[in-house]
Amino acid sequence: MGFDVTRLHELLRIALHYGASDVHLRAGDSPALRVGDDLAALKVDKLSPDDTLDAARTILASHSRTFDPGSIREVDIGYGVPGLARFRAHIYRQRGSVALVLRVVPTVIPSFESLELPESLGAVAERPRGLILVTGTTGSGKTTTLAAMIGHLNRTQRLHIVTIEDPIEFLHSNVHCAISQREVGTDTESLRDALRSVVREDPDVVLVGELRDHDSVDTALKAAETGHTVLATLHTPDTLKTLHRLVALFPPEEQDNARRRVAESIEAVVSQRLVPRAQKPGRVAALEILIATPAIRDALRDPHGMIRVRDLMERGREQWGTQSFDQHLLELFHAGKITRADALAHATSPADFERTLLLE
Repeated sequence: MGFDVTRLHELLRIALHYGASDVHLRAGDSPALRVGDDLAALKVDKLSPDDTLDAARTILASHSRTFDPGSIREVDIGYGVPGLARFRAHIYRQRGSVALVLRVVPTVIPSFESLELPESLGAVAERPRGLILVTGTTGSGKTTTLAAMIGHLNRTQRLHIVTIEDPIEFLHSNVHCAISQREVGTDTESLRDALRSVVREDPDVVLVGELRDHDSVDTALKAAETGHTVLATLHTPDTLKTLHRLVALFPPEEQDNARRRVAESIEAVVSQRLVPRAQKPGRVAALEILIATPAIRDALRDPHGMIRVRDLMERGREQWGTQSFDQHLLELFHAGKITRADALAHATSPADFERTLLLE
């Protein structure tokens, strides 16, 4: 039996029933679901290369974008099932056959409260200009946090928000803001083209799905320098590596100028790590938050000043709302939300974290 749309949708219903975040379809294996941190195969027949190819065709057929599934190397595309959910589908090749990973995208725009994120992120999102980054490793919830920030603006401000995504994941309906959502490949040729034209679309806020290279970082900085608020994600594990990467993406001869541009344009960096809950299934977000205070901007301008940034974040917690991962992990541990072992496993400096616990 082929892997038609009925069979695909039934599998996706099963995934949602079990609370899965991702569905894996790979030739030679049974469909697998990721629930929490675990990936488990369903007790059903193994998929054939034709099955995964059929699933890819079904997803691609839902778009105006034309692909030959047999020639795909990798592609990201959104897929919605009416009355069920939206998914971000990643289609790729492995061992000569098509494989897919479908990530569940909630249909309801999350709030800071529902995600247990600090309300201070609202003040971060409301900054009238500059670059705001949400960073973390794959699967750390960056896109969800950005959606919550856009949702907050939509409920509290009157702005034009333009999102440039590859693919569109969360669908935003206008509340008090006008929200234009552009998908790379469907509404624009490329992220670079969209970023270059966005300043002519009278935006107040620009959301970029991900900064991936020199061109996207350079264009995002230019948008921030012209007085817009730019929200974006970066695949970096913490604040310091984020700042280093922003500069390192520029050629060596441009890095001194890039350091100055980042120091002047950056408004905030929010880095995330998802940590298993102590008392019930699920995960809680540990956050490292940098707010661009005058002292932090001075440190960023200094080629040797990066070493001071984490200390400035930790000392500015009460006054500025900044914090390091280890400070937030300690707070989550004392609140009983995570275990000591998981706090240590996710700490930036486990030895210093353990020393802090011993001194309490």
